[in-house]
Amino acid sequence: MPFAKRKSKEPLTELELFDYACKSLGARMQSVRDLRRKMKDRAEPGEEGEAMMDRILIKLKEMRYLSDERFAADFTKLRQENRSLGRRRVQQDLQQKGIAGDLISSTLSEAYDGVDEIALVRTHMERKRIPAPTDDKSTARVLRRLTAAGFSSKSIFAVLRSLKAGEQVLDRVEADVDDL
Repeated sequence: MPFAKRKSKEPLTELELFDYACKSLGARMQSVRDLRRKMKDRAEPGEEGEAMMDRILIKLKEMRYLSDERFAADFTKLRQENRSLGRRRVQQDLQQKGIAGDLISSTLSEAYDGVDEIALVRTHMERKRIPAPTDDKSTARVLRRLTAAGFSSKSIFAVLRSLKAGEQVLDRVEADVDDL
């Protein structure tokens, strides 16, 4: 039966849960909230399980295996350099990972200050093989994709203008954006 209910796994002891957390962190970097959520499925339910998870998280932080500051910095660097995403998109992704707002703002300001966003938009278009728009429809498509990638409308319009594609359409769309 394809939709049969899965058997619930036996709760792990504290040592087993610690090993599980270390293996999970060894596989990929995680925020404190993500690791807690993962451990919650394997820990004892109730206050005893919560206390056990708290002790493990404290121990992992003391051992410097777990740090939201390092996670945010590495995550931001990877999103910026490897995927060439804009500031707003990285901010949204960090919020989804459960990183504190003040840590997000300091990490982003550190990573994106001095970065030429127009060059980043061009890099993103090259990496994603986004062609230069030729008409109204393709201009709107490119505009949506670049907005979803987290770039400011100012940078997007500057790049699209430099491509000399549909300047009349861009002026009309930019006026609509400014009205919002």
